[in-house]
Amino acid sequence: MTRCDQTPAWAALQAAFDAGANRFDLRTAFGADAQRFERFSQSAPHVFADLSKNLLDADTEALLMDLARQCSVQEHRDAMFAGDTVNNTENRAVMHWLLRNPPLAPVNSAQAAIKNLAPELSQVHATLDAMLAYAQTVRDDTSITDVVNIGIGGSDLGPQMAVLALEAFATTGKRFHFVSNVDGHELDATLKRLKPASTLFLIASKTFTTIETMTNAHSAKAWFTAQGGTDTARHFAALTTNVAAANAFGISTTFGFWDWVGGRYSVWSAIGLPLAIAIGPQGFREFLAGAHAMDEHFRTAPLETNLPVRLGLLDVWYRNFHHFSSRSIAPYHSAMKRWPAYLQQLEMESNGKQVDADGNALPYATSPVLWGEPGTNGQHAFFQMLHQGTDVVPVEFVAVKKARHLLEGHQTLLLANVLAQAQALMIGKADAGGHRNFPGNRPSTFLLLDELTPTSLGALIALQEHRVFVSGSIWGINSFDQWGVELGKVLAKDVQARLSSGDVTGLDGSTAGLLARL
Repeated sequence: MTRCDQTPAWAALQAAFDAGANRFDLRTAFGADAQRFERFSQSAPHVFADLSKNLLDADTEALLMDLARQCSVQEHRDAMFAGDTVNNTENRAVMHWLLRNPPLAPVNSAQAAIKNLAPELSQVHATLDAMLAYAQTVRDDTSITDVVNIGIGGSDLGPQMAVLALEAFATTGKRFHFVSNVDGHELDATLKRLKPASTLFLIASKTFTTIETMTNAHSAKAWFTAQGGTDTARHFAALTTNVAAANAFGISTTFGFWDWVGGRYSVWSAIGLPLAIAIGPQGFREFLAGAHAMDEHFRTAPLETNLPVRLGLLDVWYRNFHHFSSRSIAPYHSAMKRWPAYLQQLEMESNGKQVDADGNALPYATSPVLWGEPGTNGQHAFFQMLHQGTDVVPVEFVAVKKARHLLEGHQTLLLANVLAQAQALMIGKADAGGHRNFPGNRPSTFLLLDELTPTSLGALIALQEHRVFVSGSIWGINSFDQWGVELGKVLAKDVQARLSSGDVTGLDGSTAGLLARL
């Protein structure tokens, strides 16, 4: 790959920005082009995107497309879909997309690109079939009323977000709980609501060594035994590749996945078992199918009409030329309350890097800070800053056309609010002056689903995965490692021992002082 700052397109984009793109005004652009909405909106599988309220025109987007080509984004994408080792720092392929690929037909030229991955795909479907069969068994078991997922990071954020988002499709008679924090208050509060005989614990850890997960798992098992639980094998299952460790724990039901599945991309794997139990095998297959449809769009659509590419390039334009340091995520659907948190890990853990894929220091910024809250709650919290603050923060709205409730008037009011917020950010209001002045010209993207279903949610997640891939490719970084997570873990082991001994030898003054007080 050629790094973005070494391409002619990068210099051309900077020149265009300095020559006037930095003063781009959305209101003027809409006034001059009656077709702007049509030019900057498009459909992708199960998602409609309106990009027209963003600070770019056709010339800028053309330069961004040049940048994508000069940075070999297409070739990098094709290498990922071929199973090449694109995660170079860990010497791994990146094939979470294979988890949602349908079985290969005997003759299927459209999938010729992955014919050489037929053995891996066969293993994927064998594991998927076994996991979904188990999920159905749990769904049919009326004695199980509570399912507790114990994991952290990708083993928690993905399944938790999806189970909440698809609650309208969930089985009745089961409650779902997610425990991730090593803070015992979280597990303790959950256990107080449970009975051993009616609870199933899912221990989600690829290595079965993750310290937070295993601490919570052992405490859950101790509670289970102390409360009279006697059949650990029936009430515990593991989502792990370390079958021996799970067996030693007392677990006989395990579902594994592969080292080419990163944690933040693992909801499609056995880590998705809580979702499969909630929405059922058919619902989970629809979830996978929605993601696969977006995979095919990303893999085959021309760059100019490739939605993940357009979004990823927009992110680069904002981060490196406008120097916007954050993006606000505003899903206007209460069931998507964990969507911002899920995207935080997906993007910030993937692209929060300061060196390129070869380890060279980068002279430009990478991942923005992602943050947000569902609408309309956010309007009464941080939208004041979005409208009148000194920082410009691009907003990404997610709206759903059709509600799954029958309460009169609510959906119309909700949709009116999301449309009005996007409109107000753009047009502003200057005539009142002073405290009532809204500068406007604040950019936003609008993603619209007809309905929030397993299929559309799968497509929406895959869209975000590929968007992150595109911006990471442009920046020349490896979006699939996370070495920054490691240092704190290592130091915590040392500090944990010191909290027992009181030894502060060699510590900095602040850590020593705090440790002494604790």
